[in-house]
Amino acid sequence: MRIVVSILLLVFLSAGVQAQTDTLKLASDIWPPFTNVKGQKSVASDLVNLALRRVGVTAINQAGAFGDVVNEIRAENFDGSSALWKSESREKDMVFSAPYLHNQLILVGRKGAEVSARSFSALKGYKLGVVGTYAYGEELNQIDGLEVVSGSSDQENLERLIKDEVDYILVDALLVEYLLSYQEEEVKSYLAIGKWPLLSKSLHFAIRKNVTNAESIMTRFNKEIIRMMMDGTFNKVLELNYIRADIDGDGKLEMIMSGNKAGSNAPIGGYSVFGPSGTQPKGFGNHSYYIDGKKYDSWDEVPGQYKTPMSTEEASKFKILNFGIKK
Repeated sequence: MRIVVSILLLVFLSAGVQAQTDTLKLASDIWPPFTNVKGQKSVASDLVNLALRRVGVTAINQAGAFGDVVNEIRAENFDGSSALWKSESREKDMVFSAPYLHNQLILVGRKGAEVSARSFSALKGYKLGVVGTYAYGEELNQIDGLEVVSGSSDQENLERLIKDEVDYILVDALLVEYLLSYQEEEVKSYLAIGKWPLLSKSLHFAIRKNVTNAESIMTRFNKEIIRMMMDGTFNKVLELNYIRADIDGDGKLEMIMSGNKAGSNAPIGGYSVFGPSGTQPKGFGNHSYYIDGKKYDSWDEVPGQYKTPMSTEEASKFKILNFGIKK
């Protein structure tokens, strides 16, 4: 009997050794709401941390003003980053995940403003508020007649916009979705929001190629992100009732819901995880829905138990920006 117990104990301990998690030290700039210091909203870091944890990898995140996160990774001070844009030079020494979010910069103006611009060049003669620490690219600085005004945060830019100190501001589509989901009445009273991003870049998890098991970790991560979309975990991290993504590979976007309150009517909109290509999919309104891991081919097929709107009290918990500004 002792022999059997010893063998079982040995097997258990061996399995425990194999189950030991890899540990990755990840770096990112402070970039709310995607990355931030500990304790602050950091949806990109949180998504990556959770996906890695679910495949047996521990992530230790450090957010700060590094100056150049990529150089810190190349110097092997860090193993990678939870939120990077992909480029040819970076791919030489880093393994990138499939895109798990898409940064889409939307033009926002005061109520009644024209927000149909499809390029920065259409904004000549205007003042554009941006968050000074964000990497918007050189294009912004190359438009003659466009005055770029840097602010410390989206809240500061919003205040400048409402006070008529700038004509427009750039806001990430995720923040726009928060505003439309949880502060719709304030948006209607104060703002005009563009329908198409002026700048769009896919967001990736990346690690150095010489990190142990780098390729294996990335393969498992990519699969787990899809599972998180299907089971509603992805939505919960983003704190959005709906997201849109092609999770079954059929080339069409599915509306994926988290929780049990889908609303009394078929949803319009929904944050598009993979960017502007899905902003207005063909046949919108006739697409399928994923709720609690089950697919429904139409809104009519969605069970009545889910067709309950979120209360005002529940929505107020997700208030993002303060519109109570004295003009």
